[in-house]
Parts: sequence; structure tokens; C-alpha cells
Amino acid sequence: MPAAFDDIEIGQVVSLGATVIDAKALETFCAAFQPGWPPSAGAPDTLVFAIWSRLDTEASAEWPQTKRVGVDALRWLRNPPAGELLRGRMTVMGKDPVGDGKGIVIAQHDLLDEAGRLVFSCLTRSIFAR
Repeated sequence: MPAAFDDIEIGQVVSLGATVIDAKALETFCAAFQPGWPPSAGAPDTLVFAIWSRLDTEASAEWPQTKRVGVDALRWLRNPPAGELLRGRMTVMGKDPVGDGKGIVIAQHDLLDEAGRLVFSCLTRSIFAR
């Protein structure tokens, strides 16, 4: 990711990293936060969101992003099974400068499975330093 808002390009695709759905973590999550959900049905939507959130947080730690102001248009398309590798990506859809010191970036975030199928997507609005 570029070092400043002005260097970010519309259409730019940034990797958010990858992770495998751990069977033990899936069982523990279901027991604690999704009672009645059988782990054999795959990762529940809430866990898929948590996975995206973790990948996004880790990837953006060094970005000039100062605040996330919105997460919209959340879509869940499938519940991947334990052992599935998920890859995250962010595509810059638009950007708008706000004064001399910051700008807003609108981006689509996707989680894809090993076959490249969409598992989860959302739109975000974030403030980046200029």
C-alpha cells in the first residue's frame, strides 16, 4: 500500500493476506459465539466476518489509514469448511480528498476460497493521511 493518500490509485488491488480455517478454532468459536451451529456446516457468517476483520487489521497496521468510518454492503456467499484457505483482497473503488491533511478511500473487500470463489465481501470507507 502506498505511503500516503495521494499515491493511492483507483482500481488498485491490495492483498490482505491469507489464513486457514482451523478446525479447533472453528469448534471453539461455535461453542462460544454460535450455539447450535454444527462445525460440520463450515464457518458461520460471524466467524467469516471475524476472519476478514483480523486479516484487514493486520494488513492495514502499517498503512496511512487513520480511521475506518464505515463498513457497508456486507455479503456472505458460503460457509467454508475447516481446513479451507481464505485469501483477502481490497480493491480501491474511489477516493476523495478532504482538506490538506486527509482523504476518504472507498474500497471493496473480498474473501476468496482456494478455488477463487467469493466467500464474503463488503464496502468500506476509511480516512487516510495525505
